[in-house]
Amino acid sequence: MRFFKYSILTILGILLASFKVQTTQQILYLPLGDSYTICTGASANEAWPKLLTQHLNDAKIKTTLLDNPARNGFSTQNLIDRELPLLKKLKPNFVTLLIGVNDWVREVPIATFEKNLIFIIDEVQNQLTDKTKLILITIPDFGITPTGKGYGAGRNISKGILEFNTIIINQGKKYNLLVVDIFDLSKKMKDDATLVANDGLHPSAKEYAEWEKLILPVTVKLLK
Repeated sequence: MRFFKYSILTILGILLASFKVQTTQQILYLPLGDSYTICTGASANEAWPKLLTQHLNDAKIKTTLLDNPARNGFSTQNLIDRELPLLKKLKPNFVTLLIGVNDWVREVPIATFEKNLIFIIDEVQNQLTDKTKLILITIPDFGITPTGKGYGAGRNISKGILEFNTIIINQGKKYNLLVVDIFDLSKKMKDDATLVANDGLHPSAKEYAEWEKLILPVTVKLLK
């Protein structure tokens, strides 16, 4: 009887220790995307994934930024080819995804964009222990920047980006994922030159910081 009692206590101790490990799990963060994730127009320390990591740690959520493999000009296909392989190598347990602007600029069919987006979401979730630990972020309206209209090929940029963003939002609902919509916030770049980088196209560090202010509370809610 005494042996049985001690066995139960031992098992309870193991279970409690396991629970403690799970609740204090280190967040291994991998941001996926394009220029808006590598943050072209700002320094590495001003990039919003870097700021997000710092602020999560400030909120007592132990977080490590594994890498920032996003690159200027990347499309969904580039992300599939160049960034997704890092999932198996780095084994993140939290991912953000902001992709699609270069698909639109290069006139990739909207159906192809949606197909690629679904493939990316599926691949990320297949590598995550908790499939909800993926946040989708919408595409900003680059058309309102000083040089942005030059990348529209005569098309309505705002309308086109909104169509792509509708797909992102709908896929977020389908997969029960959190979505951070930065589209409206990005429109402030039209009337505030300090929010635009020197190239007249990309956001400035100040604008990226504003995005992070929207992303942070959603991330804290998800990870706590």
